[in-house]
Amino acid sequence: MAYPVLRVHITSDFVKSFSKLSVSIQRLAAKKDKWFMSDAFDKRLDTHKLKGKLKGYLSYSVNRKYRIIFRFIGSNEVIYYDIGTHDIYK
Repeated sequence: MAYPVLRVHITSDFVKSFSKLSVSIQRLAAKKDKWFMSDAFDKRLDTHKLKGKLKGYLSYSVNRKYRIIFRFIGSNEVIYYDIGTHDIYK
């Protein structure tokens, strides 16, 4: 099934968190972002809805430790809010 390519906006919090990551994690996140932009629900990303105070947000996996929190703002447009370990859920 073909999905439309997503348009991604990023918050200043995301930029700040991303800049603190190791170069290897930044590169991996960029790779996963390409997959995400082609198919936000690619099985390799483990995209899932969040619960509790983050209800309405989703996240996907960069690797087993790092996640990106985002929200759809249109059918093919999202905002990246943060990137980091599970601590970003708090």
